[in-house]
Amino acid sequence: MNAFGFATAGRVLFGAGRAATELGPVVAGLGARPLVCTGADPDRQAALVARLPDPRVIFPVAGEPTVDVLRAAVEAGRAHGADVVVGLGGGSAVDVAKAVAVLLRNAGDPLDYLPVPGPPRDPRPGVPCVAVPTTAGTGSETTMNSVFAVPEQQVKVSMRSPVMLPTVALVDPLLTVGCPPAATAASGLDALTQCLEPFVSINANPVTDGLAAEGLRRAGNGLRRAYADGSDVAARTDMSVCALLSGMALANAKLGAVHGFAGVVGGLLPVPHGVACAALLVPVVEANVRAGAAAQRYRAAAALLTGRPAATVADLVAWLRETVSELAIPGLASYGLRPEHAEQVVTKAASASSTQGNPVVLHEEALHRILAEATSG
Repeated sequence: MNAFGFATAGRVLFGAGRAATELGPVVAGLGARPLVCTGADPDRQAALVARLPDPRVIFPVAGEPTVDVLRAAVEAGRAHGADVVVGLGGGSAVDVAKAVAVLLRNAGDPLDYLPVPGPPRDPRPGVPCVAVPTTAGTGSETTMNSVFAVPEQQVKVSMRSPVMLPTVALVDPLLTVGCPPAATAASGLDALTQCLEPFVSINANPVTDGLAAEGLRRAGNGLRRAYADGSDVAARTDMSVCALLSGMALANAKLGAVHGFAGVVGGLLPVPHGVACAALLVPVVEANVRAGAAAQRYRAAAALLTGRPAATVADLVAWLRETVSELAIPGLASYGLRPEHAEQVVTKAASASSTQGNPVVLHEEALHRILAEATSG
């Protein structure tokens, strides 16, 4: 067994309806001048924002964040004198909130703390951060990293440090009920992947095994149902649990080739992260299976996702393929990925940090095959 450690948010609060009653007091107990990072439409969460201490300032995050978005958010927080940061939205809003909370107490440019073009600086602890996800996907509320695109470098990279862990993660499944089907599909398949990859990772440990296994079981119960009927609170609850556990698992056991590819593709083209992961999921699992990797783990995952104790690895692949199809995930070609991109993507994916957790080393031919299958859909 590998030696291991475990880190997560300082405090986790989970339950339907808790945001309405507890977010205001939690934030007020941490600071008096909040910066609130929301999704593109802050009005969607106006009732919750109104419960926060005043004066407050709202910073909308439209789409997946770039380093320029992060700079603007830090400037807004400093101008306001923010002493607490709230991430109230999808994974992008939470990622920005976590990074801003740290950078408010660290000098320099955000690029200084990202691994481009050279090694990043280690940040000191920041102001308190409260993470309140409104999608069930990235699990960012319990991770120590935030992902940002650096367009001039054509990469997505992570600001990563234990000081990035939120002070409080408040997860309320009711906040995900309004999530549209396409976003439910992409975020849900991202959460599922973030349970499956740590489960088969070379860095897996007994703690992450338990978290990832329960996350997979919840995804098997809830993902298709949440997509079919967004008002199904039980399904939304299953997926919120899945996403929460996925963040804990990936933060402590790392990921695999799906995320190794997804980060590269997302840096090159405007592909939503969850869509990229969903398109790559089946091809990567099939490649790992062909290489004879983690057969026992994949069989266990098959049983958890399908609910059938005797399910085989072939059943796992079939269930994943059916789910990706049922949730209408397009191939990456629809976002502009072309054959001429293949060499660049494969080279970068092979050396990506996420890929290093894959249960087997995938050589160039296998990586090209994965990309070709994910491109065509």
